[in-house]
Amino acid sequence: MGAFADDLRAGLRARPRAVPPKWFYDASGSLLFERICELPEYYPTRTELALLDRHAAEMAECIGPGAEIVEFGAGASRKIRKLLSALHQPAGFTPVDISGEHLVAAAERLRAEHPALAVRPVAGDYTIDGLQLPPPVGRRVGFYPGSSIGNFEPSEAVEVLARYRHWLQGGGLLMGVDLVKSPALLHAAYNDAQGVTAAFNLNLLARANRELRAGFQLDGWEHAAHYQPSLQRIEMHLVSRRAQQIWLGGERFAFDEGDSIHTENSYKYSVAGFQALARRAGWAPQAVWIDDARHFSLHWLTPGGGVSAATAISSHR
Repeated sequence: MGAFADDLRAGLRARPRAVPPKWFYDASGSLLFERICELPEYYPTRTELALLDRHAAEMAECIGPGAEIVEFGAGASRKIRKLLSALHQPAGFTPVDISGEHLVAAAERLRAEHPALAVRPVAGDYTIDGLQLPPPVGRRVGFYPGSSIGNFEPSEAVEVLARYRHWLQGGGLLMGVDLVKSPALLHAAYNDAQGVTAAFNLNLLARANRELRAGFQLDGWEHAAHYQPSLQRIEMHLVSRRAQQIWLGGERFAFDEGDSIHTENSYKYSVAGFQALARRAGWAPQAVWIDDARHFSLHWLTPGGGVSAATAISSHR
């Protein structure tokens, strides 16, 4: 039945139940996430875009001329446009995303805007081994915007960053990291008044129905998101409103009222905390750009280890 079915079955068998958040992003989920990014409560996207607007020239200087940009989790490729306008003679752009349909449409739009740029989309899971990138057309540099690194347990995040270091073959990595902040601000961002985040969360079950004939009754589930201060993470869950059961691949799964499926973590970091994590993955932190409210950060990392904090940190405001 495929990787989605395998992960869903394994997650429903587990205690506590959990499903990897990468399965949010089918075509419908990707469009819902684009709507989330426009919500007034959801600060990360507009803050990161403002940082790119303000500091793209400095980031381009770090990246250097003739680079091929590999964007992990490219989605609609909105943020790369800010960077491409500042880069010096980029050799190509390779967007990578798990949602193939969404990725191809975004790549076509980007080709129309930059006809001289080699745009080569890759549909695949950029969080695990086995991703096949096309042969390089220039010195590879990674771009991992947004706050997706927070979806991984810290030990998993180290593995992901180490994998990117291998794939980039010695190139640097520019990436977004959400910062620790007021729990009230975080709660609002993941429980928006319009209910778009709830729809995004519930779309995971709708996807299981569409692709796997799982038979989830969507009105029997509700979205729940809360901040765990001791772990510095937002948790998202789908909570059963009543006793119910579903069948998946001939296997029965029963839920009592109040049972939950843990669908996402979103870890928040301090600047120093993330830099320590990056060093564990073999990266040397260099520049970091932070908005005035200290809500979000963009980090420039280069390969190498053993760099002291005094020499690795360069803050720009």
